[in-house]
Amino acid sequence: MDEVDEKILELLRMNSRASYGSIGKAVGLSEGAVRARVKKLVESGVIRRFTVETGTLREAEALSMISVNPSVPTSKVSAALRSLSKVRMIYEVTGEYDIVVAISAADIAEVNECVEQIRKIEGVLDTNTMVVLRKW
Repeated sequence: MDEVDEKILELLRMNSRASYGSIGKAVGLSEGAVRARVKKLVESGVIRRFTVETGTLREAEALSMISVNPSVPTSKVSAALRSLSKVRMIYEVTGEYDIVVAISAADIAEVNECVEQIRKIEGVLDTNTMVVLRKW
């Protein structure tokens, strides 16, 4: 991966729907060259997925930090978390907590329902959830 690939990734992070032609103009490559580079980035696993971030007015977001029982593999808890529809992102982290999940729901009641589902997963010892007030 070189500086051009990094610039392409930066442009895709800002707008994953940007055309290969517009990206090419920004980095000084043809549309075909950008298409080939993005294909290589996907095939190599550098780009794992393209996604949509919603911004509805009624949306509630939260971050929930999760402690996992040491006798249960963290990856097993992460796998169970993937099945929850309101969980948007899962991070296995270092520190006091083992996992941090980003939750996105229609309202606070749905966030609470998701946290209750998380607490029922085998291996979850504790959660600490923070509701997002503002995102920049």
